[in-house]
Amino acid sequence: MARGGLAPAVGGDRIRSYGGGRVTLSVVVTCLMAASCGLIFGYDIGVSGGVTQMESFLEKFFPEVLKGMKGAKRDAYCKYDNQMLTAFTSSLYIAGVLSSLVASRVTRRVGRQAVMLTGGALFLAGSAVNAAAVNIAMLIVGRMLLGFGVGFTAQAAPLYLAETSPAKWRGAFTTAYHVFLVIGTLAATVANYFTNRIPGWGWRVSLGLAGVPAIVVVLGALFVPDTPSSLVLRGDPDRARAALQRIRGADADVGDEFKDIVLAVEEARRNDEGAFERLRGKGYRHYLVMMVAIPTFFDLTGMIVITVFSPVLFRTVGFDSQKAILGSVILSLVNLFAVVVSTFVVDRAGRRFLFLAGGVAMMLCQVAVAWILADHLGGHHATTMARNYAKGVLVLMCLYTCSFGMSWGPLKWVVPSEIYPVEIRSAGQAMTVSIALSLSFAQTQVFITLLCAMKYAIFIFYAGWVLVMTVFMAALLPETKGVPLEAMRTVWAKHWYWRRFVGDAKQDSQVNCL
Repeated sequence: MARGGLAPAVGGDRIRSYGGGRVTLSVVVTCLMAASCGLIFGYDIGVSGGVTQMESFLEKFFPEVLKGMKGAKRDAYCKYDNQMLTAFTSSLYIAGVLSSLVASRVTRRVGRQAVMLTGGALFLAGSAVNAAAVNIAMLIVGRMLLGFGVGFTAQAAPLYLAETSPAKWRGAFTTAYHVFLVIGTLAATVANYFTNRIPGWGWRVSLGLAGVPAIVVVLGALFVPDTPSSLVLRGDPDRARAALQRIRGADADVGDEFKDIVLAVEEARRNDEGAFERLRGKGYRHYLVMMVAIPTFFDLTGMIVITVFSPVLFRTVGFDSQKAILGSVILSLVNLFAVVVSTFVVDRAGRRFLFLAGGVAMMLCQVAVAWILADHLGGHHATTMARNYAKGVLVLMCLYTCSFGMSWGPLKWVVPSEIYPVEIRSAGQAMTVSIALSLSFAQTQVFITLLCAMKYAIFIFYAGWVLVMTVFMAALLPETKGVPLEAMRTVWAKHWYWRRFVGDAKQDSQVNCL
């Protein structure tokens, strides 16, 4: 819901000021605990790519891949082309799709706090199964448990942050989820760097350490209250007001804000049934477009597969196993730096500026990487690249990662969590997360095959999509920085294109009530 600053009186056009919009210690601690849910997603992204190029892991589960790697005439781009190996990585995402859709219903009945707690517990169970795996079936089952945990937490945590943070700084607080995601990725790549030196069972340590961020999430979820809007929606206004008072400060006047929360939730409850059906109405056309476009474009930046498979990419261009993982550590550090910078500028520069600047920079880096690979890898039956050019690829990947970390990385979580009205917020977030995870599943399953088939052109493919998404954002995404959630409809009403649909939203809601 709207947090701090300005917010509208629900049901009218008037905008009034809330008195409790400052940043308090309570809201900082609460949001940091909720944002820690990003740790488990990030750790999984970082650990899987490193483990899948560890020789001890390949020797136990995928000996045919290891044998192919040592073949002198093996195509440099095709060293890791094995569908079962990629299924180990991609199975998490298909499980995440299913759980995120279920979480949409569950979170409206038990609250966002309970969903985050459940997600952490499932991830903890998955880490234990993977660490103890003795065959591929156990690996896949463990990965699916991890996916259920990711799906639950990725659906609940960004909404929790958007509903509890002050409107003026909502972008920074919601970006915290991605900050923790990157910290999780960094922790995983560092763990891989050291466990890769352990002969025989180092991969078990890497997979088992996923339990550490899961424990952090479980403990954090135990100590955070549910959001005021979630409590009101579940018929507990007294606890909702107490929770709002707690995060706004003991001396804050929360009367007006709480009244608007109650009015907004009552309107949502009248339209409670059929949130997904409502999205088909003309008045919700702009939400549906963004619901599909943002996660789709996010995955088509190529960053998810580059992050997951960066050790494999660095092995492809000629690094040995340790240096390949070290390259991933460097990328994670660059990503963390960029996301932290983004946290400080997202509410000043705005969402649109970061989308556009990041898109242009990512596109240029991808074209440059494609040019180097085209000229210096795979020609004349070469299976590695000259050292200087390999380092050049690393530098370009760092620039690409920095551009992504300041734009699409955090904004993929920030924008969807703030643009949806309360009556479709859970459904909208569930659709956004499920679409993103579906595409991540498809990409992680086929990326190595595409790399083998398209070679350097895979980066041209992604650069073309970055161009498309940058033009799309420039033309169709309105600026939402500093706008309270209850006032978000006015942003769309002023947009040159979407304003033709906004006026029909209330009519669609009224029709659904009949």
